[in-house]
Amino acid sequence: MPKPRVFLPTVLAAFLVLAAGAFQPAEAADPKQARVEEIVQGKCFLCHGADGESSSPVFPRLAGQHATYIKRQLADYKSGRRKSTTMQPMVEDLTPEDFAALGAFYESRPTKAHAVDDPELAQVGRFVYMRGNPFSGVASCASCHGPQGHGTETLPRLAGQHAQYVENQLRQFNKRERTNDNAVMHTIASKLTELEMKAVASYVSGLK
Repeated sequence: MPKPRVFLPTVLAAFLVLAAGAFQPAEAADPKQARVEEIVQGKCFLCHGADGESSSPVFPRLAGQHATYIKRQLADYKSGRRKSTTMQPMVEDLTPEDFAALGAFYESRPTKAHAVDDPELAQVGRFVYMRGNPFSGVASCASCHGPQGHGTETLPRLAGQHAQYVENQLRQFNKRERTNDNAVMHTIASKLTELEMKAVASYVSGLK
């Protein structure tokens, strides 16, 4: 019985094709994703952490924050509408496309539950957050930011934010030092007592 004929050139060609496929370089990374990683690693992570979980209460947690809100805040820093000697140099060479990409990146980061430093103080804050203070005319925070503090595309997510950062922002609104956001906050913050500021900030820090 004759042996089957093997066409070596054909077999060799098939082998070379397969080998070439095996050693093809991986597909190039998405340019937009690469750009975001470049910005986060080169600028943002120093204060806000690689995934938006800043380790210092001076800097806001960005994980889970609304993309549109982040985009607008970055644009306001660049234009000078929102003042910050720290942030303005960071954004001066970024584009609107970079702002949008960073917003989408941080919105996609997972949020974490955080322990409240002073549970009793937080309970006072819960009352003010949910019901306001009818005796002094302070509106409830939940009416704008939602009962869980998740905010909207135009209003920031407060859930899980550093208590110290929230308190600092309320003080800036009270002193009219922060003017790029909803003017309603000036009126609300001006009516908050020292206790109420600290209590509300403590309460939202524990929301998820």
